[in-house]
Order: sequence, then structure tokens, then C-alpha cells
Amino acid sequence: MLPVDRPLVVDLDGTLLRSDLLVESFFSLLASRPVEALKAVFSLREGKAALKQRIAHAATLDIARLPWNDEVVDFIVAERQRGRKVYLATAADHSLADAVARELGLFDGVFASDGRTNLSGPRKAKILCETFGEGGFDYIGNEAVDIEVWEKAGGVLVANAPASFFEQVRARFPQARALGSRKMRVRTYLKAIRVHQWLKNLLVAVPAVAAHQVGMPEIGAIILAFFSFSLIASSVYVTNDLIDLGRDRAHSTKRNRPFAAGTIPVLHGLVMTPALLLCGILLALPVGLPFLGVLALYYAATLAYSTVLKRKMMLDVVVLAGLYGLRLLAGSVAVDIKLSAWLGAFALFIFTSLALVKRCAELIERSAAGLGNPSGRDYRLADLPMLAALAAASGFTAILVFALYVNSDAVRMAYDHPNRLWLICVVLVYWLGRVLMLTQRNEMHDDPVIFAATDRVSQVCAVLCGGILLASL
Repeated sequence: MLPVDRPLVVDLDGTLLRSDLLVESFFSLLASRPVEALKAVFSLREGKAALKQRIAHAATLDIARLPWNDEVVDFIVAERQRGRKVYLATAADHSLADAVARELGLFDGVFASDGRTNLSGPRKAKILCETFGEGGFDYIGNEAVDIEVWEKAGGVLVANAPASFFEQVRARFPQARALGSRKMRVRTYLKAIRVHQWLKNLLVAVPAVAAHQVGMPEIGAIILAFFSFSLIASSVYVTNDLIDLGRDRAHSTKRNRPFAAGTIPVLHGLVMTPALLLCGILLALPVGLPFLGVLALYYAATLAYSTVLKRKMMLDVVVLAGLYGLRLLAGSVAVDIKLSAWLGAFALFIFTSLALVKRCAELIERSAAGLGNPSGRDYRLADLPMLAALAAASGFTAILVFALYVNSDAVRMAYDHPNRLWLICVVLVYWLGRVLMLTQRNEMHDDPVIFAATDRVSQVCAVLCGGILLASL
């Protein structure tokens, strides 16, 4: 047991907190005031401490909802009950460190960066030795930069670190003690890049299937296009999660996302974003430059949607529908097939309907939970009847477009029994009506496109439509 008369010093980023306040503050500022966030980056010329101070003063963080390390908090509480003094020592800016200390109410003092000095590594070790004397304090840290502090500490405690790193520390400091560990699970990272959302990108195969051109060259191009689109989309998903950390933590289900919950360090997100983007681009190169151009447009539009456009009333719906349409365009470019005007019109209305369903589902969920108007979205609960009407109107317009297509010359040229395609209209009327009803009942808890791909009834409807198409050939 550690001596009671020796103060306990606790690191903040990655130790007491399963996140990083600089990254949190920057993305919070980027979400609310993107121009100010970009301006703040230039203060790095004055040093890292100046950057931290400017971002900390400009950003707004919900300190109470940050992902605290419960094991460290419980340890601090137990040590205080034994009569120990506890101090917070962090490289974060003093304003944020003070806010954390006030929120938790567990510290007798705070050491932090001040705009001139970045209190990290040797600087932190120096000030702690000047205050408590070498070996006169115990220190809890979590990464390699803390080694220089541990060298001057009386007691070594490692929190929220991989088991491999703890073994390295214990080899150097045999008395080191672990306060929990961070397990690197592959499935957690797959959840972070939202692999289940990749189902949407199967839309790249629709143009080739609709044109009845599915040979080996087309299949190869479609596979590359699918994975390229998926990796690019995941890059934006990670960026979106970093930007929306605060909002996600206030949401009933999104708070469990890996970055919001702190199960993946936000610093890993900064690496994952460009890595996924680069891999997506490399896969796109063999498909051709036209496809790469559509992919670049998709990335720019998705990034704009994630940072700004999703907070604009109706513009978010139009852009979201357009992003689905870009998948179809990419599929047609990948296999060098002209996108049918009929398919384009159908996609415009059906995807607009599903985007509106998504907004309706969000408002209905908030209403059922007794919450007020959503923050970060330009919608009100009172908008729900109009959004529901627009969703239904757009969806049934899509079915009307399909009905007109069935009666067109294009169908007679492509199908031997075109009249059988009318049965698809019946299936679509049933499916869309069911989606709208489930949404109204607050039973639509996922993205409508993902719902359509995973719902048993929707799968049966898809099989029926596929069977009708085959019977019409």
C-alpha cells in the first residue's frame, strides 16, 4: 500500500479521462465555428501551449459528459478517504484542467499548461519535483511521455494502457502497479468505422444489374468500387464521430459509439481518418479516373454534410438523398454504363423519402422520451407532421415513377414480359407503407437503408421483387 503522507498526482488525458481534451476541444470548435478552429491552428507557430490555450478559450465542452476512467476515479476517492492529498497534473490548458477539477471535486491542486509552457514530460517532472521533491509523490499516467515523470516519482501507477505497454513499464519500474488496462478489440474498431453501413454501398451494383450487364469485368469493377466507397465513407464516419462527440454523448444510443464512450482513443481517430481515405483512393485507381472523380465529389459532399449541411433544414435531406444517388452514378461510371433517367428519377424520390423517414424517426424518438427540440439540427418537434407528409409523398412519387417506367418503351425493349413488373409496384406500396407506419410507431431505430437490408420482411420483399424481375425477362 502506498504511503498516506505522499501526495498522489494524476495525469488527465488518457488516464483520468478516456480521451484527449485538446482533440475534444478542437473538434468541438470545428463543429460550431469552423473558421475559428482553422485560425486557431496557426497559433501553433507560438508553441503547443499557445495552441491549447486559444482552442480551450474558444471551444465549449460539456465537462460533465466526458468519458471518465471509473477505475481511476474510484482509486482517487479511496485514497482521499485514507487522508491523502491528490493533485491533477496535465498538459491540457489550465482553464480546462480547472474546469475538470471543479466538476469532480477530488483535487487539492492543479498543475497545467498556461499558454507559454506545455506541461508535458520533463517539464511536468520538473515542476512536480520542485513542489514535492524527487520521489516525494506517486504518479498515475498512461503513455510513454509519462516515463520521465515516473523516473522522478516514488510510486508508479499505470492506467488505461495496453497490457504490452504496462509490461514495458514494469520491466523498467518493478514496483509499477496497473489500474485497469485498455484492450484493443478489432470489433470495436469495426464498429467505429461502421462496417454495417457498408450495406448502402451495394447500390454501386444497381446500374449494372438494371442494365443486365453483369460479366466478370463488371463484377471486378463493382467489387473495387464497393470497397473503395466503403473505406471513403468510413473515413468520413470517423471524422463525423469526432466532430459530434458532445452531441453523441447526449444521445441515448450514440453515446455508446467507440469515440464518444472512450473505448477507442480519439487520437486513434486522427490516424484512422487519413488512413481509410488513402486506402479508398488506392482501390479506386484501377477503376479509372472518372470513378475517382465521382468518389472525390462524394467525399467532399459527405464531409460538407457532416460538418455543416446536416444542420440546415431540408438541405440536409436533399444532400443525403444526393449521396445515395452518387453511389448509383459511381456504379454506372465504374462499369461504363449510362445511368438510366428512369433509375435516376426513381432514386431521387425514394432516397428523399428515406432521408425524411430518418428525420421523422429522430423527432419521434425525442418526443417519446419527453425531450425538446433537437440540438444541432434545424428541426422542431412541431415539424413532424409536415416531414411525415413529405416522406410519404416522395416515396409514393417514386412508386409512380416506377409505374411509368413499366409502361415505357424502354421496358418493352429489355423485358419479354414487362406487364409482370406491375407486381413490383404492389410490393413497393406495401413495403413503403409499412416503413412509414413503423416510423410513426417509434419502431424505426436505425438508418432506413440499413433497416431495409436487415429487416426480415424487407428481405422477403426484396426477394419477391428479384423473382418478379427474373420472371419478366
